[in-house]
Amino acid sequence: MAKRFHKEKYIEGIMAGDRVMLSRAITLVESRLASDQELAQQVIDQLLPYTGNSLRIGITGVPGVGKSTFIETFGNYLINHQGKKIAVLAIDPTSQRSGGSILGDKTRMDSLATNPQAFIRPSPAGKSLGGVARNTRETILLCEAAGFDAIIVETVGVGQSETAVHAMVDFFLLLMLAGAGDELQGIKRGIMEMADAIAITKADGANVHKAKAARAEYQNALHLYPPTASGWIPKVSVCSAIQDAGLDTIWQTIAAYLDQTQHNGFFEKKRKQQNLLWLHEAIRQGLEEKFYTHPQVKSLLPDFTEQVKEGQKSAFAAASELLRLI
Repeated sequence: MAKRFHKEKYIEGIMAGDRVMLSRAITLVESRLASDQELAQQVIDQLLPYTGNSLRIGITGVPGVGKSTFIETFGNYLINHQGKKIAVLAIDPTSQRSGGSILGDKTRMDSLATNPQAFIRPSPAGKSLGGVARNTRETILLCEAAGFDAIIVETVGVGQSETAVHAMVDFFLLLMLAGAGDELQGIKRGIMEMADAIAITKADGANVHKAKAARAEYQNALHLYPPTASGWIPKVSVCSAIQDAGLDTIWQTIAAYLDQTQHNGFFEKKRKQQNLLWLHEAIRQGLEEKFYTHPQVKSLLPDFTEQVKEGQKSAFAAASELLRLI
């Protein structure tokens, strides 16, 4: 069990930019102990007025796209060329099964991990996407209160994790490889529709021409989708993390998006919608947790599960009976 402090110590430390105290507060957020959860919420509530000032960037990509290399290079670019303090967080609901990759990513992000202007936080192994996503959402708030200007949220797992990240960031960047014809078949339409920009990675050496051809194909494909609610037209660019090429263009795209959405009111509207989404998500998770930890439910659930499986009781009747208990 991690050492616990009085809430004022966490608040003062985070406001002062103390990385150790920030890490300890995040550990509180990740704890499932009721006492830790209560303390974490008290800390977050006190810090809430100092949150919301960072740029939240979500990054996802197909396997083999080089996410870790890109994030390290882009993170260093934001620090060295844009004067940003950055935090890198991860959503990894698969880590319990696979061992996860973010810890490996942290060791691969050598220069970023040791940069005093950067903070990298692996996500814990989680049984559910919802739990890991909630931890990440609250960690964003703590990092904002600690003074980070940009927060990169990386999806490590695949599938629904993209939707979870999209619901907590301002800008969603999709990393793709050249060979667009094949790649377009393999990626979900929904992920393409969520993207505010696409970056074709590894555009170096013999791959440059393929990357440029892929850019044209993706840009054409994006025109087939309905207009976005923000009025923003997603942009496609090429980049090489190894050569530090194309990072300026990606940053200019993000800046243009911010300029447009802050002027037309969409930025603020989206943040408010995300807050409400997380309210309802927190209610849903709380009810689910209360249900499964209820003594009578825990006692009856194994028998009901067996009866439903064997067709002796309908799923709806069993659920109704169990729900009546709470």
